[in-house]
Amino acid sequence: MTPLRLVFMGTPDFAVPSLRALADAGHEVVCVYSQPPRPAGRGQQVQKSPVHRFAEERGIPVRTPKSLRNAEAQAEFAELKADAAVVAAYGLILPQPILDAPRLGCLNVHGSLLPRWRGAAPIQRAILAGDAETGITIMQMDIGLDTGAMLLKDAVPITAETTASSLHDTLADMGARLIVEALDGLAAGRLTAVPQPEAGVTYAAKLTREDGRLDWTRDAAFVERQVRALTPWPGCWFDAPTPTGGVERIKVLKAEPAPTSTNNARKAAPGTLLDDRLTIACADGAVRLTLVQRPGKAPVDGAALLRGFALPVGTRLGDAACSAGN
Repeated sequence: MTPLRLVFMGTPDFAVPSLRALADAGHEVVCVYSQPPRPAGRGQQVQKSPVHRFAEERGIPVRTPKSLRNAEAQAEFAELKADAAVVAAYGLILPQPILDAPRLGCLNVHGSLLPRWRGAAPIQRAILAGDAETGITIMQMDIGLDTGAMLLKDAVPITAETTASSLHDTLADMGARLIVEALDGLAAGRLTAVPQPEAGVTYAAKLTREDGRLDWTRDAAFVERQVRALTPWPGCWFDAPTPTGGVERIKVLKAEPAPTSTNNARKAAPGTLLDDRLTIACADGAVRLTLVQRPGKAPVDGAALLRGFALPVGTRLGDAACSAGN
């Protein structure tokens, strides 16, 4: 292995294994770039990012610019004289002067099999779409949105048990392994970047809280994937009518497909409560909500929620039902 002089650019937990792997491999990480500290948690205390905290533990200098588009920030970056920059979920667009500064360019650890799921939320979008597999692509960055040529790929299956959390951790570890391998191959001249194919491009749009609204007019398989894909962020939820005529938002943490032969789902309108185990009819089939949470309460199973929350079988859940008060 040829030790390289590196700049690392990343922010969330996903990026920490890559930074750790590069440092442990013997590369000289001369500086880390991360998003500025921001308020977080219930107390909204200003907190440093996971990458920022890890870098400080290792004694690596950290910079947290709000932008890299100004000449001063670009000059400071160039002065680091890095052989390469490694980018993993950093959160800022790199302008051309930044991309051009390192001798070997800027390499990105991207959480999908490019060109599928370019963009901000590839892990969640892959599960939500029902993809059979996803993976990591190590990409030579260019000015486009995840359009650069590819150096290495590896894949992992997406199963019926795969959640966003489990897939996040698997891909974070895979990315750490592949970025070390890619840098070794690039420095030794063994790796040549391959352009992405034009066919098969999809975009993983940034998630919003509204993406977590459960839509019973979709099929049951989609709703179940939605829960696996969007927990913990942005979280899945539905609105339920209260006995006083109000509406309460119920968070859904786990769900499973329900057998249609036992719940009359085919006869019920989407969003109908079918039994005392919190089974909900969908456009095709039904889902059973196995772990749910009322505001300010601890998570409970669906049956326990119904024991403490008067929702008779046949209640319609969702926007139309709540607005009608039934």
